Amino acid sequence: MKALILSGGKGKRLRPLTYTGPKQLIPVANKPILFYGIDSIVSSNIKDVGIIVSPEGREEIEKAVFEGKERLKWDCSFTFIEQSYPGGLAHAVLVAEDFIGNAPFLMYLGDNLIKENLRVFIDLFLEKKPESLILLKEVENPERFGVATLNEKNEVIKLIEKPKIPESNLALVGVYIFSPSIFHASRCIKPSWRGELEITDAIQYLISCGMPVVARILEGWWLDTGKKDDILYANRIILDEFIERKIMGQINESSVEGRVTIEKGSIIKGCTIRGPVIIGEGAVIENSFIGPYTSIGSNCYIRNSSIEHSVCLEGARIVDVPFRLEDSLIGRRVVIEKGKNMPQAHRVIVGDDSKIEL
Repeated sequence: MKALILSGGKGKRLRPLTYTGPKQLIPVANKPILFYGIDSIVSSNIKDVGIIVSPEGREEIEKAVFEGKERLKWDCSFTFIEQSYPGGLAHAVLVAEDFIGNAPFLMYLGDNLIKENLRVFIDLFLEKKPESLILLKEVENPERFGVATLNEKNEVIKLIEKPKIPESNLALVGVYIFSPSIFHASRCIKPSWRGELEITDAIQYLISCGMPVVARILEGWWLDTGKKDDILYANRIILDEFIERKIMGQINESSVEGRVTIEKGSIIKGCTIRGPVIIGEGAVIENSFIGPYTSIGSNCYIRNSSIEHSVCLEGARIVDVPFRLEDSLIGRRVVIEKGKNMPQAHRVIVGDDSKIEL
């Protein structure tokens, strides 16, 4: 079995951050979102991985993946496949046909994270031999997603992409397993009202042709990181689940409470750090409060400031801001510093290389 990771979207809902880089490389708990999917695929023993990329994001994603493979020792090969325009998930499948060939494959959306072990679903697919296996999750806002309708035997009878009036609350998770029949189905469908070839329409084509499509409902979490609040929620979940107390940096006259990871080369002086928190390599934090569910990237500098429940990317500077920053997504090398008039708390999303005076 092969794997196909889709990493070519423009990330319009995460602008301005995605003006300067692919959304799949935005970090959650100081690790690019894309890497969580690769970790899951590698741990399921898939050795041949294709990554769909856009022309503008290809170079950055290739560089990040090759560096990640060297650092994290991923035991697989990567093939980068360029999708010239965002034509939909089924279009991405067709673009990857030469890479997939006649093999079954797992398709993983590069901005998604799931808790479950992929190997369980792969083994079920290989045992049952359907044309497709889809993963579902009960959600409160199904109109945002592809939605599945099941019969009393839990068989998939209908799929609709972003319905105005959903027939169920079962959303398609961004992980699918297909046989090569999905290529024929993708060629037989027409673009949706969005002008894209929808993977839901391709799977519905298989169902309409009487081909078996099975579904499994996830019990653990599923994180779709398409918007700022989704990124912050994913950061919270990952820190809650995986962060450990690991102090490798230098701590001076500071209180470090709970599960806090401080990477090597970082200097913490005169601070209160309250976990779960992760602080990247080479960060310097002075006379500040870092509250729960915060990720501070490498080489950040924070002085005389307070931040919590936020994601702060590499090289950002937060200086002399005496009131709390919260629920914020702060881009690479952003500068936030004190201005004249300041309320008690701020919430911001700031793109790379910006400067804000508060």
